[in-house]
Amino acid sequence: MLSRLFAPKVNVSAHCDLPCGVYDPAQARIEAESVKAVQEKMAGNDDPHFQARATVIKEQRAELAKHHVSVLWSDYFKPPHFEKYPELHQLVNDTLKALSAAKGSTDPATGQKALDYIAQIDKIFWETKKA
Repeated sequence: MLSRLFAPKVNVSAHCDLPCGVYDPAQARIEAESVKAVQEKMAGNDDPHFQARATVIKEQRAELAKHHVSVLWSDYFKPPHFEKYPELHQLVNDTLKALSAAKGSTDPATGQKALDYIAQIDKIFWETKKA
């Protein structure tokens, strides 16, 4: 009797985390823009407390950007996308590596490189949304 009481009433399934339409590379771009902005601010401030706080923020934002790119790769992009854009696997890998590099660097050029890769993913993403 108890098992019937707590048994699910409706079984559901989905091919993604939430209904389609919730994915957007803008989330990764915003976080990566924060990484680059923090890197730029770090260059202009030598206060050790500021540097420590900025480092934590930069690393958190880089991880969030990596998360958003990874979610696009694993949950949004499907086999037909990879067939049409065979460079997509390598592009995602390069983007994640660039974000890791930006996470460990104070050079804004590393943040910009990550942003450039995200822009390429963004272009492909919106092309797939048109199809």
